[in-house]
Order: sequence, then structure tokens, then C-alpha cells
Amino acid sequence: MTDGKPLRADAQRSRAALVAKARELFDTGEFFDLRYDDLAALAGVGTGTLYRHFPTRQDLAGAVYGQEILALGDRARELQATLPAHEALGAFLRAMVAHMNAHQGLARTLASLLAAGSGPSSGELIEGTRVLEAAVTDLLTAAIQEGTVRGDASAEVLAGSVMIALHGIGAAHDRPGWQAEADALITLVLAGLCSG
Repeated sequence: MTDGKPLRADAQRSRAALVAKARELFDTGEFFDLRYDDLAALAGVGTGTLYRHFPTRQDLAGAVYGQEILALGDRARELQATLPAHEALGAFLRAMVAHMNAHQGLARTLASLLAAGSGPSSGELIEGTRVLEAAVTDLLTAAIQEGTVRGDASAEVLAGSVMIALHGIGAAHDRPGWQAEADALITLVLAGLCSG
């Protein structure tokens, strides 16, 4: 959307190409080695198109971050629709760890952009955290109703604790063997949530 108007099909394709190319460069770690203007040619669009959609690197980083959050939210809903609630919760938490592992370059790039003050805005980060926490809350609510997750605390309270664990896992992704440690922590979290 631009100024409240839907984007034309060609503009949607251009925007998607820019986000996809930026996403690829984040994962390979080449985002900082590239002049911002050069991104347009790599994505197969004109420089004017780049600046029309994303006037700054921060805008582009925010779009990539937003796309990742939406994909994770979609994954949570898919799992909830296809698995028993407790299994869906476990599968989603493990999917989050797998996502962190598969996209370490993106995580490092976003962290570097944030440190430099040129990453997604704090508002975008807060919104992203809210979307993920809402997905975890929905999964927990279903598991509480199913009777497989303890009901002595609200789903919102439990989701806050789960999010802290996920943030800790994300912060530790540079440790040797972190994935095995992350899996062990997810197993512990799920056991702690278990109703019996």
C-alpha cells in the first residue's frame, strides 16, 4: 500500500523483488558491502523504484523483518489448524529455533543495523514481538483448553515466559552447539508447561 492506495501488480512485483533480494543479501552477510543504489539493479528494478518503495536501508530492513514475522505467524496458525494443541506449541517453538539457525545472517544483519541506529524502528520491533507473542498465546490458550498445558496461570503470562526463553535462545546463537542447547531448553519449557 502507498498513501492508502493498493499497489499496481507491477509495483507489487518490484517491491517483492527488492525485499527478496535484500533478504538474500542479509543471509549472505553482503548487505553492508553493497551500495544501496546497487540493490536496485540486483533486484532487476530501477533506482527510482528502489527509493519510491524504500527510501532508506531502515525502511527495507523493516520490510524484511515484517515479512519474516508474518511468515512465522502464518506457521503458528498452520500448526494450530493441523496438530493437537500441545504438539502444535512444541512444533512452533522448534520451528522458531530452526528459523533462527537457518537465518543467522539475517539476525546478525538486523542486530548490526539496530546497533548502528539504521535497522527496523523500535515500533516495528515492538509490533513484531507483539505478533509473535500473540501467536504463542493462541497456541497456549488452545493447549490449556485441551488440558495438556497447566491452567494455573493465564496463557498471556505463560507466553511472556516462553518469549523470554526464545529471546535468550536468539541471543545465544553464536555459541558452539547452541542448537542442541536450544532444543534442550525447548524440551524443558514444554515439560514445565505440561499439566501432568
